[in-house]
Amino acid sequence: MLTLQQIYEQFIADIKLTRWQEWGSTITQIASVWYARKNNVLVYPTGIIGVLLAAYVYFIISVPPLYADASLNIYYFIMSVYGWYNWTKKKEYGLQYPISWCNKNELGSGIFLFLASWGILYYVLQNFTNSNTPFLDSLVSGSAVTAMWWMAKRKIENWLAWIVSNIVAIPLNFYKGFMLFTLMYILFLLMAWMGYIAWKKEIKNKS
Repeated sequence: MLTLQQIYEQFIADIKLTRWQEWGSTITQIASVWYARKNNVLVYPTGIIGVLLAAYVYFIISVPPLYADASLNIYYFIMSVYGWYNWTKKKEYGLQYPISWCNKNELGSGIFLFLASWGILYYVLQNFTNSNTPFLDSLVSGSAVTAMWWMAKRKIENWLAWIVSNIVAIPLNFYKGFMLFTLMYILFLLMAWMGYIAWKKEIKNKS
């Protein structure tokens, strides 16, 4: 088991080796989560830049590649385009998708999407790739798939799914040596909780 001193030394050594793609992805993804907490549509253009850079890091730089996380960022890109469209849609009396809680069908669909994504990704990683972290990699991805789906619909529960995803992503990225991404996910965890509180407050004020 690593001592605190060894963890600190590994952290500093890996930070010094951080590539520009990881820096760029971290900065733009932090901006994206900040805009999401503020319910600002700029969450999507900043997020698109961040996830494309992250996909490059996970596919090309990671050894072995984090296949699920890399593929997940491609999914993020697609859902970001979809969410960007949704967040700008308007109807006669306001936004087409205002902040709201999931109804029973939306909650059930999200949970099913999470379990299905987790199971399928785990099976693929375990049987068809050289991933050495299939369980955690697929868990991060499965929860994030649901989070992104709910976020595109402005559902408050998206923040709870992000919290789960971030909690798992922190040790996974540390293990892989992506120290900047580790710090990013710690910050994301805090921001996800803040986003959950802020969205709950906003919908309460409007009720």
